Amino acid sequence: MLSRLRRGASSGHPITRHGRAARNSQLAKLGVQVGTTYATTSARKIFASTERRIELDRERELKTADQIADRLGQMKGALMKLGQMASYLDEGLPEPLRAALSQLQSNAPPMSAELAIQAIERELGAPISALFVEFDPEPIAAASIGQVHKAIIIDPATGLERAVAVKVQYPGVDTAIASDLRNTELLGAILKQGFGGLDPTEMVAEIKTRLSEELDYELEARNQRAFNAYYKDHPYVHVPEVIDHLCSRRILTTELVIGSTWQELLTWDQSERDLAAECIFRFVFRSLYRFKAFNGDPHPGNYLFHGNGRVTFLDFGLVKHFTDTELQMFESMVYAAAVEHDNDKFRRIIEDAGMLAPNAPVTTEAAGEYFSHFYQAVSEDRVMTWTPEYSSTIVRHTFDRTSPISQFSTVPKTFVFIQRINLGLYAILGELRATGNYRRISEELWPKVNSGGSTPMGLAEDEWLRQRGAYPSEHKAR
Repeated sequence: MLSRLRRGASSGHPITRHGRAARNSQLAKLGVQVGTTYATTSARKIFASTERRIELDRERELKTADQIADRLGQMKGALMKLGQMASYLDEGLPEPLRAALSQLQSNAPPMSAELAIQAIERELGAPISALFVEFDPEPIAAASIGQVHKAIIIDPATGLERAVAVKVQYPGVDTAIASDLRNTELLGAILKQGFGGLDPTEMVAEIKTRLSEELDYELEARNQRAFNAYYKDHPYVHVPEVIDHLCSRRILTTELVIGSTWQELLTWDQSERDLAAECIFRFVFRSLYRFKAFNGDPHPGNYLFHGNGRVTFLDFGLVKHFTDTELQMFESMVYAAAVEHDNDKFRRIIEDAGMLAPNAPVTTEAAGEYFSHFYQAVSEDRVMTWTPEYSSTIVRHTFDRTSPISQFSTVPKTFVFIQRINLGLYAILGELRATGNYRRISEELWPKVNSGGSTPMGLAEDEWLRQRGAYPSEHKAR
C-alpha cells in the first residue's frame, strides 16, 4: 500500500564543480567506494533486526546533490553503461575488458525521499500534495540516472484515481555525466581492449550523443509516446502510457504496470520462457525494421512479464532512430548473409558500410564467415535452442582480437548500438534457453521477405496489422 504524502525537510545544494584533474581521479576509482559502502551495508543487514535494517538503509541514502556528485558521479555516464553490460556478458568477454567493466557494476544507493520530493516539486512547480493523491517515498526501482516511485493521481480524462510510476532524475547528475563524457581517453582505452582494429573515435562520439540524450526525460517521453502509439492494441507488446502533465526534463511519469520480474520469469516453465523470448525478439526487430528505431538497452531490468508471451517494455531513454538509407544497408546485409549466402555481395556491403577496410588482406570467404557469424541463428530454416554457451560464443567472437580480420574491422557510428542486439539480446535469449524457429520468425519481420505468421504469436500479429490498417502496405500474406 502506498504511504501517505511526506514533505521533505532537508534542502539540496547546487552540485559542486570539480576540476578536470580531480574529476578524472574520481573516474579512475570506477565507483569502488560506493560499491564497497553498499556491499558492507548489505552484509551488515543480514544480521540486523528489521528496525536496524531500516536504519541502515536510511544511513546510506543520498540526501543532497553534493553527495550525488561525490558518491554517484563516477558511476554514471558512458562507463556505467559499459559496466551494466558486463553484468550479463561476463562469460564471453576477454579478461582485461571483463576486469575493467566488472568494477562498474556497483549498485547505487537511493536518494532520500526528501531529496526526491524536492526534485519533483522544483521540476513540476507545485507541492507534492497538489500533484499526487498519494506518493510512496520508498523507491520501487533504480534507473541508470534516477529512481522510480509509485504514486496515485486523479486522471484528468476520467476523474478517477490512477496508479502511476514517477521516475525522478538524480539532482546534478547531468553535470556529473557531462564531466564523465569529457573523459574520452579512458572510455576509448576500455573499448580498444575489446576491438583489435578499432578506432574508438566514432564509437565514443555515438555513445556520448546517446547518453547525453538519455538525460532529457522530455525526449524519453516523446520516444515512449511514439512506441506506445506504434504498438497500441498489440496482443503481446505493451508500452506504458506517458502522463503528459506530470513530465519535465527531469521527471517522467507513466502508468504503473504490475508484472513479474526477470528473476521470476526464470522460474517459470520453458514454454512460458519461449513465449517471452519470442515477444522480446519480435519487439526488437519489428521496431528496427518497421518503426525504424531501436530501443538500445536490451536489459533484463527493462521488462515486466505477464504470462502467455505478453511483455511490458520499459525505459526509452536510449533510443536510436535510423534513416531509410541505414535501414536499407541493414536489410541488404542480413539478406546477403542469411538468405542468399553470397559472400562476394556481403563483402562489398560491409566494406561500403565501413565495417571492413577496403581491400583488406583477407579472403572473401573468411570475411563472410567472420561477419555472418552474427546471422547464424537465423540463416537456416530450423528449430534451435539459444543457450548461454552459444550467446557467449557470439560475445567472444565480437571481441576476438586473435582473428586477423579483427585488425581490419571496426564499428562505425551507425552500428554502435546495433551491436547491443548481438550482445544484449542474444545474452537474454541464451539465459532463457529460448527454443523456436527464429528463421521463420525473422522472415515475418524482414521487409524483403515479409512472410505471414509462423507461430500463434505471429498469427496474432497478422490480425493486429490488419486491424490497424497496415495490411497489405506493411505486411503481405504468405
